[in-house]
Amino acid sequence: MKKRAAFRVVISMLLFMPAIAFSDVLKDDAVNDAVSDAASEGVALSLERVRLLALANSRSLARYNLAIESALLDEKARNFAYLPSLSLTGSASMKLWDAGGGATLANSLVAGGVLEISETLPLYEGGKAKILKAINALSTESARKDALAEYYAVLDNTDSAYYEALKAQANLESAESALAAAELSLAASQIRYEHEMIRHGDYLQALSERESAVTAKKQAERTLAISMANLKNIAGIAETPALAPVDFSRHENLILHCANLDETGINALCSNLWRIVMTNNPQLAKADISMQKAGKNSELAAKDYLPSVSAALSTGLDYTYQSGRANALSPFTGGLSLRVSIPLDFWVIKNKIDKQKLSQEQTRLGYLDTVASAAIDTQSAILNTILQAGTIASSRRAYEYAQKHFEYVQELYQLSQKSLSEYYDASNQAHNSLNRCVEAQYGFLLALSKVRSLGAFESDEDAAAFLLEERSDGE
Repeated sequence: MKKRAAFRVVISMLLFMPAIAFSDVLKDDAVNDAVSDAASEGVALSLERVRLLALANSRSLARYNLAIESALLDEKARNFAYLPSLSLTGSASMKLWDAGGGATLANSLVAGGVLEISETLPLYEGGKAKILKAINALSTESARKDALAEYYAVLDNTDSAYYEALKAQANLESAESALAAAELSLAASQIRYEHEMIRHGDYLQALSERESAVTAKKQAERTLAISMANLKNIAGIAETPALAPVDFSRHENLILHCANLDETGINALCSNLWRIVMTNNPQLAKADISMQKAGKNSELAAKDYLPSVSAALSTGLDYTYQSGRANALSPFTGGLSLRVSIPLDFWVIKNKIDKQKLSQEQTRLGYLDTVASAAIDTQSAILNTILQAGTIASSRRAYEYAQKHFEYVQELYQLSQKSLSEYYDASNQAHNSLNRCVEAQYGFLLALSKVRSLGAFESDEDAAAFLLEERSDGE
């Protein structure tokens, strides 16, 4: 619950309190525990803790957070533009020498200070200030959506790296099992060959199969090393951690539910997810904000046809000191001026408006592309989830049958009733079936992560609950 709460804190900060740095947001007990586990020997890191480490280590996420802060400062700067301008100046002078001899250092010192307050107030500018304020607010909201999209991108990269590492571990275990089977077969073949029970070609095949198994094991070790290096880089840890295995039993109901969905259920699921994506997906939200900004910029350009009226008010306090004379403190003096500007270069304004309209149309087309891409991603995510769930069921059955077949062939081979080729065929079939089962299981988890990120769900559990909901296409 603590780790899930940490993810909710991050999302809340992105949406409502973006000015706080991620390094501060993520300094909670869950992150500290994850760092401690990563540095401890024999402690297995769960996916949730690796995610927290990746979020705390992400420089791209920190950059987006700085962009939010910069956008907020831009909003403040626009508000500050309407505050009075204050300035304080001072000066001092004296004569160092006088050819006539009439001045001395004592009576030539002159010093003074001026405090000035000025304010320029737009009386009428056609609503430009309101539009500019709206544009600044949209820029801030766009920066927030950028950060939220990057948050889910970090989670996706972390999930992929974590699952790839676990899959590489499983493949290495399978390769080690295949090597053990090959060495056992080679030992039996050598004894039979020495007693002239098998031909020389069969013995050479046993040697070849053993060397192939050694090569496969080395390749699996290399794949695991690369996967772990990638995971350590994402999480920002130096030591190679032990990874907590995935409890696939937690997902059994979801796997069975998805595997048994008919076409009507799949279509309803796609429609329901698409509605959530249209509402929550940060990339779509950013594209919509960009369209709103383009519309505001076009509206702002049209305001240039209107005249503008502004008033300037200035006042201040002047103090002068001169040696040998009475010091003077002048009273406040003030001035007021009005300025009216009427644009006459209509051709320039029209050209600017036409350019903004072209930009607005480009933004609209970009929005449509984003929507189309998101629609394809949504449908692909659901179909891939369904496919992986169905593949898990079939690959598990295939592995079960292949393993039983291998045990049967192995027993007959030990009784010299099956050939060496039949033994290796059965062994390879069993190991390949196991690898396909592992691939399908982790492929399903990655598909679930994709659904979570597309719909901007808070957790995998929320995404799984959505997939399990029985809702019609019209709901």
